[in-house]
Amino acid sequence: MKKNIRWGIIGCGAVTEVKSGPAYKNTPNFELFAVMRRDTEKAADYAKRHNVSKYYTNADELILDNEVDAVYIATPPDTHKYYALKVADAGKPCCIEKPMAPSYKDSMAIYNAFKEKEVPLFIAYYRRSLPRFLKVKEWLDTKEIGEIRHIRWYLSKAPSDIDKSGVYNWRTDAAIAPGGYFDDLASHGLDLFSFLLGDFKEVKGIAVNQQGLYAAKDAITASWIHKNGITGEGSWNFGSYQREDKVEIIGSKGKVVFSVFGETEVELYNTIGEKKLFIGNPKHIQEFHVANIRKHLLENTKHPSQGKSGLHCSWVMDKILGNI
Repeated sequence: MKKNIRWGIIGCGAVTEVKSGPAYKNTPNFELFAVMRRDTEKAADYAKRHNVSKYYTNADELILDNEVDAVYIATPPDTHKYYALKVADAGKPCCIEKPMAPSYKDSMAIYNAFKEKEVPLFIAYYRRSLPRFLKVKEWLDTKEIGEIRHIRWYLSKAPSDIDKSGVYNWRTDAAIAPGGYFDDLASHGLDLFSFLLGDFKEVKGIAVNQQGLYAAKDAITASWIHKNGITGEGSWNFGSYQREDKVEIIGSKGKVVFSVFGETEVELYNTIGEKKLFIGNPKHIQEFHVANIRKHLLENTKHPSQGKSGLHCSWVMDKILGNI
């Protein structure tokens, strides 16, 4: 591609304010050039505050703008396929917020569209690019805990005031996110596990709604095996009394412990002793993810989170939810 790439964002909502939008603006050779939101006032306000040249209320106009070189889709998951197919048809590189789509079927349609056009597709599983998880991967790759045997993750949180009030929340609307908070949160960890341990081979799960507060599932358990023989288990409950987030990777000579979402120490325990490191996240948490998109597009360096890995995560999610 050309040296300087102008990006357009479809859906300039909360996730783009600090987490992602500024990363596209601040990365060398990238420019946050255009944004789209259906609400004119909100689109104009975002463009003004972030010094963006153009704003639209119609996604087609942004996608077909000849001055927009690449598109970042940051809308709720139920519209990812709709917009992504348009971007693929326009032949422009694209990054899609996670999860890739609400279903493996829709994710496959997106993946195939970009593959047929031979256009780069990235998924915003930015943990693959964060230094704290690269340190975990380094420990695993250098066999600091010996041969890896098993991984387990427990994630829970109490129902929020919005959950209990019955006020509409797209994250718990089964039509948009069948697994509720599982779709939004667990996808990050499961994709990370693929990055750390390799692709999943077999996956089984149970998903139920225990609280009856909303349409989506709120209690999910799963077991799996990776292609290399490493076993795994996960439990996600969104009606618990407190927030917990703990991953343990157990090996023949030790274990690694960390949190997927908490900015806590990454911990290594082995026959030599123990090591605890605090590796903070950047203010704009997608900074390294976006920097790796630049390297992929301009320096021919493979990005760790592309359409293929995003598609695999969608398959894992649907297997756990019993949709395939």
